[in-house]
Amino acid sequence: MGVVEKSAPALDDAAVIAAAEAALADIARVRKEIGTVIFGQQSVVEQTILAVLSGGHALLVGVPGLAKTKLVATLGVVLGLQDNRIQFTPDLMPSDILGSEVMDQDEAGKRSFRFVPGPIFTQLLMADEINRASPRTQSALLQAMQEYHVTVAGARHDLPKPFHVLATQNPLEQEGTYPLPEAQLDRFLMQVDVDYPDLEAERQVLLETTGIAEKQPVAILTASRLMDIQALVRRMPVSENVIDAILSLVRSARPGNGIDETDRHVAWGPGPRAGQAMMLAARARALYDGRLAPSVDDVHALAEPILQHRMALTFAARAEGMHIKDVITGLVNNARGG
Repeated sequence: MGVVEKSAPALDDAAVIAAAEAALADIARVRKEIGTVIFGQQSVVEQTILAVLSGGHALLVGVPGLAKTKLVATLGVVLGLQDNRIQFTPDLMPSDILGSEVMDQDEAGKRSFRFVPGPIFTQLLMADEINRASPRTQSALLQAMQEYHVTVAGARHDLPKPFHVLATQNPLEQEGTYPLPEAQLDRFLMQVDVDYPDLEAERQVLLETTGIAEKQPVAILTASRLMDIQALVRRMPVSENVIDAILSLVRSARPGNGIDETDRHVAWGPGPRAGQAMMLAARARALYDGRLAPSVDDVHALAEPILQHRMALTFAARAEGMHIKDVITGLVNNARGG
């Protein structure tokens, strides 16, 4: 027996199947179009699309030159979203993102303030190299990412719908980077790690991107259609055993819950927002794969991108050369009984 969120009206089986089949066809067209521009990197493309289908934000982490920015720009075009790009630099100010109030004077000499919206007022915000800006400027995104509005000079300004932040981040070992605050990391539904392409994908990059003209993506969806698919994701039924698997995995990643490995190696673990992210992303992954309901396998497959930026290792674990991915792999193996 499935569980449906109270906020979403239940659909009968025939309506769910029809809506899911239509969504699946649209998602397949989106995947095909992105594949004409982004070569290889199937898991990166999948996870980024899942974050958007889930209505969330994604943090893409990798060294420069791996087409992170190009992927975000391509997604904006293919999904039919209005998009803006902000290049984060050490001298970037919060007002450069949110906007500011300017003083106007009319013909009679009367003065008044007028709000000039910043680039955050868009449907898809590309926050490029987000960790090169100061923590103060990074934090300017906090309210927008959670509440979908910003407050400037005491006045509330709502953001367009849908609103997604796809941020790129250079590895923290590089010079001139500032770690993102934990509160902001938690607002990213997923952290997507972007690795080097395999040989065949890199060969295709050389052949396709060094000629006279490069292939340009075209719009497949509209913003309205994307929101319809996002609403469908929230209506998909989730079985009790999948809910139990999510709760068990998320709670096992927190110290103090009787898991020896976690107690030894994890300084702090994921909060309830991780479970919410898992519920949405598991549904989206099922739809992405052409299924009408998520499985426990979806939960395990999503553990790393959803949990890794919501956990921190102890000093002793870092000194031993451990990585947070090692801990998550161990937790997933334990959950599988392996």
